[in-house]
Amino acid sequence: MSAELIVLVIVIVTALAFDFTNGFHDTANAMATSIATGALGPRTAVAMSGALNLVGAFLSVEVAKTVSGGLLNINNVHHMALLEIVFAGLVGGILWNLLTWLFGIPSSSTHALFGGLIGAAMAALGASGVIWTGNQSTGLINKIIIPAVLAPVVAGVVAGLGTFLVYRLTRASDETKVRKSFRIGQIGSAALVSLAHGTNDAQKTMGVIFMALVAYGTYTNHDSIPMWVKVCCALAIALGTYLGGWRIIRTLGKGLVEIDAPQGFAAEASSAAIILTSAQFGLPLSTTHAATGSILGTGLGKPGAEVRWGVFGRMCVAWVITLPLAGLVGALCWGITDLVGGLGGVLIDLVILIAVSSYIYLRSRSNPVDTSNVNEEWEGGLTPPSDLAEKSMTAA
Repeated sequence: MSAELIVLVIVIVTALAFDFTNGFHDTANAMATSIATGALGPRTAVAMSGALNLVGAFLSVEVAKTVSGGLLNINNVHHMALLEIVFAGLVGGILWNLLTWLFGIPSSSTHALFGGLIGAAMAALGASGVIWTGNQSTGLINKIIIPAVLAPVVAGVVAGLGTFLVYRLTRASDETKVRKSFRIGQIGSAALVSLAHGTNDAQKTMGVIFMALVAYGTYTNHDSIPMWVKVCCALAIALGTYLGGWRIIRTLGKGLVEIDAPQGFAAEASSAAIILTSAQFGLPLSTTHAATGSILGTGLGKPGAEVRWGVFGRMCVAWVITLPLAGLVGALCWGITDLVGGLGGVLIDLVILIAVSSYIYLRSRSNPVDTSNVNEEWEGGLTPPSDLAEKSMTAA
């Protein structure tokens, strides 16, 4: 087996590992509000979300096309050089996902992935390695930055108006019956968000793997994404979703706004509409930004609701630094690969990835969040007990 083929296999496995972290990192986007309101039990919620993420992954390939050919200027980079860039970018994305999961911060897996890839590409090729602006189907500004700014704002406005109207129209109705009806409605709206998430996020990994296959020479940019890639990515994100990112589910379900069933329904419906629309146009939208904006909007739309602006502020800080910090990790990993050269450099990066990931997991065991405490009352901080996250965020 050639060194290049070994690196290709490592890249594919690492891409699926990122897809897995994407799944449990983003479970909260679909299910946090349903779990918080009691519309669905925690285990039922993640099982349903995992199944629908699996189905959603097969509904479209527009986002995958954007990822594989619309962001990086790599037409003249082939074989081992491009595989090294892709691998380094994946390491950056995975480590940022795990770090923010540890602190219970709902940051963007999309931006973590693209940040890692952009950092690695710039380290290898300079600023010309990134397509900064392009036509409507390409370019970092058009495809990533503008949607990142607009998504939470639009989602918040839509969810806020929806929440206001819901409470306005049901103000004379029996509160218990209203809450029960909207809990039932939440099952459908949460299912739709899960389907939308699979349609949008699983495709990002499909695009990365296809990029690696093109680099190796197995396919060309004009070929269709093979079915085995779609199946593997769908299964990886579904399994990650079923695992349940309880730390982030807690933050979105209990930390940002105290969610009631009508608010949960409005948030999920808003998120689903925006995510599905973006997938249709090939926009690799951050589903986290859309879901968080929707939840914030419900807090603003419900009279007398409390919004914890401190928690939201931490989220915004994480959103802003995701691209550059994931990019920095991607650039450093590419630097190691370039310094050592070829397979040896990739293996060193792989060992670093496994070691840091293992440390993060072991550290998370000191303050576990699971089905037993995901709905506990919010006492400040990010995850119960809050000491670790609070100290770390203060130091940052």
